[in-house]
Amino acid sequence: MPTAHFCRFEHQVRTRVITIGIDPHKSSHTAVAIDAAGHKTGQRRFVVNAGTFQKLMRWSEQWPERRFAVEGAGGLGRTLAQQLAAAGEDVVDVPSTLSARARLLATGGDRKTDPADALHVAQVGLFRTDLRKVTAEDQSTILRLLTERHNDLVNERTRITNRLHAVLRDLLPGGAPTRLSADKAAALMKGIRPLTATDNCRRDIAPDLLADLRRLDHQVKDNEA
Repeated sequence: MPTAHFCRFEHQVRTRVITIGIDPHKSSHTAVAIDAAGHKTGQRRFVVNAGTFQKLMRWSEQWPERRFAVEGAGGLGRTLAQQLAAAGEDVVDVPSTLSARARLLATGGDRKTDPADALHVAQVGLFRTDLRKVTAEDQSTILRLLTERHNDLVNERTRITNRLHAVLRDLLPGGAPTRLSADKAAALMKGIRPLTATDNCRRDIAPDLLADLRRLDHQVKDNEA
């Protein structure tokens, strides 16, 4: 196809695409559709429930060539943005700072309503070319979540181990070994003979710490698996 013809074809495709801006909230999502000139062509409010995504898709099917602009796709709008991306939709993330700026620049920009906000999100999605494209989460996201959980568990295990080590140090002559495991701690605790009321309290605390340590050991192992 000659370059001039291709450019005209590309322009025609772009002018047919409808941009759907979404202003997400915990209880409802407001969607506003605009054409390539920025004129509103549709508006709908969706109550957030199990069927929200399906209702949004049915409503948006009236525009076969469409793209979505979701405010805060990494925050409050993450779930909806991920559902759209997983369904193969073209989705961009509109930071709230950009939609707020668009609202201030608009006529009557001091009026803040959900439809107006969704309209400004759509306009930002239409006219900005530097917005982050939302991609569906994959195995790398799962690995990142598991790694973060593993780090949390290991840090908590270290804290509990240090606390148990301190209690045993005050109960046993010479204290406990540096590399303290749940089994080693259990064996040491069998030989504890409290001499004071304070030591009795320490002895009562030690089994709780040991139980926490065993639980964390199991959780770390499950996470690694």
